[in-house]
Amino acid sequence: MSDSATTDDPIGDDLTRRTEDGVCWITINRPEAGNALTQFMRDRIAEWVREASGDLYVRVVVITAAGDKAFCTGADLRGGQRPARPRPHDAPEQVVGDGARTIRDGWQALVTSVLDCEKPVIAGVNGTAAGGGMHLALACDLVVMAEEAKFVEVFVRRGIAPDAGGAWILTRLVGIQKAKELFFFGDDVPAAEAHRIGLVNRLVPRAELRTTLEEWATRLAEGPTKAIGVAKWLTNRALDVDRATSLSEEAMGQELVTRTQDSQEGIASFVERRPASFRGW
Repeated sequence: MSDSATTDDPIGDDLTRRTEDGVCWITINRPEAGNALTQFMRDRIAEWVREASGDLYVRVVVITAAGDKAFCTGADLRGGQRPARPRPHDAPEQVVGDGARTIRDGWQALVTSVLDCEKPVIAGVNGTAAGGGMHLALACDLVVMAEEAKFVEVFVRRGIAPDAGGAWILTRLVGIQKAKELFFFGDDVPAAEAHRIGLVNRLVPRAELRTTLEEWATRLAEGPTKAIGVAKWLTNRALDVDRATSLSEEAMGQELVTRTQDSQEGIASFVERRPASFRGW
């Protein structure tokens, strides 16, 4: 399955999706604009990730970008904007709640779609990931980064606070003190430093990024999809709940997974001393 541009689609070729061999490839294709996301692109990625969550043909999602310079530099405020909702003629341009709703229904919804996806999501960071683009990458379950790339918590440079779930995500990855340093100063974080502080799973030369993504995606697509999904859910919940809740959810997750066909196949393959052939259910 692949998606191509249509004449009435505001996204056009700026965003592509292709599903093959269980892997859904989502590619941001605006290298001339730093792969910044318009509102339409942002919402479409979230839509595609949510669709992948329940699509039995999809067992892993990869989010990457075209070009050598940027993975995603955040929001493109100069790009296409959704029309404002109709309002009474005497209403002010901004009403209390409008701003928070814009954040909640925008970049937060995109990041949440990745965090809540029942399939593993890999970020292939080919170049600069800044602002919301950095948080989109860090929301993914695994991050493969080109050695030439970098992260930038750019918000302070624009005089604004971090959004797109950044405080929640970054603090859990690097701890409170390091997260504050990155947010307060907004300095570039080269790939090697990002790997050292735990933001990245694998560093590779840019020329090897695609091959590494294909290798990891293939391994995940051939794995027990429901078991991986429950492992993702339990891990994401681990820092938010107390021990009793975590152990209770672990027990529930184990019971659910052991009732899957893949679990039965895993046991059978062990007994029969052969490689397992998982189907994803």
